[in-house]
Amino acid sequence: MNPLRGPDVIDLIELRRRLHRHPELALHLPETRKTLLEALAPLGLRVETSEKSSSLAVVIPGRGPGPTVLLRADMDGLPMTEESGVAFSSTNGSMHACGHDLHMAGLVGAIYELCARREEFDGDVLAVFQPGEEGAGGAELMISENVLLTTGRKPVASFGVHVLSFAESGTFHCREGAVMGATLLFDLVVLGRGGHAARPHTARDPISTASLIVQGIQTFVAQNSSPADPIIVTVGSLCAGTAANVIPNSARLKVSLRATSSATARDAFGRIADMSAAIAEAFGLKATAEAGPDLGPTVSDKEGADLVRGTVTDLFGAGRHKEPALPEMISEDFSLFLEETGGAFVLVGAAVADPPHLLPTNHSAEARFDDSVVPDISRLLAELAVRRLNATPTMNETTC
Repeated sequence: MNPLRGPDVIDLIELRRRLHRHPELALHLPETRKTLLEALAPLGLRVETSEKSSSLAVVIPGRGPGPTVLLRADMDGLPMTEESGVAFSSTNGSMHACGHDLHMAGLVGAIYELCARREEFDGDVLAVFQPGEEGAGGAELMISENVLLTTGRKPVASFGVHVLSFAESGTFHCREGAVMGATLLFDLVVLGRGGHAARPHTARDPISTASLIVQGIQTFVAQNSSPADPIIVTVGSLCAGTAANVIPNSARLKVSLRATSSATARDAFGRIADMSAAIAEAFGLKATAEAGPDLGPTVSDKEGADLVRGTVTDLFGAGRHKEPALPEMISEDFSLFLEETGGAFVLVGAAVADPPHLLPTNHSAEARFDDSVVPDISRLLAELAVRRLNATPTMNETTC
């Protein structure tokens, strides 16, 4: 085996911290893409870009023709001011609070390692850097642009990772079936009648009614969620009014609904919408529900989950592989890649201290990640790609 490794020829920790200092949002990430292109330039690989987003698709060819395996990292940050206290904190009002900077650095390291190991596999590895994971539809956009046909052959499997700030550092969590849950985001609009704060009896206050709807949602969850089939609903925003002495005409609630399956999520959405409308009607108001992004669960197939287990065990030891009993109820649009190709998704512990469960979680302004896991992410992704390509004995997949 060629001793050259990604972590030996590029400083992945420095790259991660550089990316962390300058997070960008949604689909258009020009500085992030520039940084990645500079990091990959010495390899001289074929790189495809998009005019609709800042996505990158990088092809690493093996020693001869064969199938394609896809590796993916997400790129975008979140619109929040960082309070982590790390020396390389962002100062631009956005934050890599979900660890996508670690994912990108890890994939860059995997690309370097795969370039050094080209003589070990036939076929191609397609490394995809995807913007817009945090609700902007990046995976859907890339698939619609035919990224899966970049090499001329649809991937036989896809693999990705996601770091967790609240799981033991260096552990790898994967299971057959749902690794992450389904998510349905929606808005509830409560329509009332505005008026003077001194004469509430002449108005229909949407704020007090919206507050009752929030309580109703939590009661619904308590009475309908079970440990084996959980439902999680969070009202992340309630916006209404402009002044203390003005009763507004309307209130808007932004709601995140998560479940183990799309069917459960959609059923819960319908029932919450009906309940909200009934509560509003009881007080002489109206409530309407506006459905937004609807993502299915992130599902690892048996072949992919078995490959992850064996690879982690061989590279790092059996003690670093964990098989969750239930899916983590975070959602991921990598689910769309897995629906197309099969494969697996791996959650990577990156807690900076012990006990990890007391640490700020992903999406917290105080979230911190142990970036010493980045080289291990690189090794895992590269090895998964090599093993999966070598597990495909023939060239009988459909040529596109």
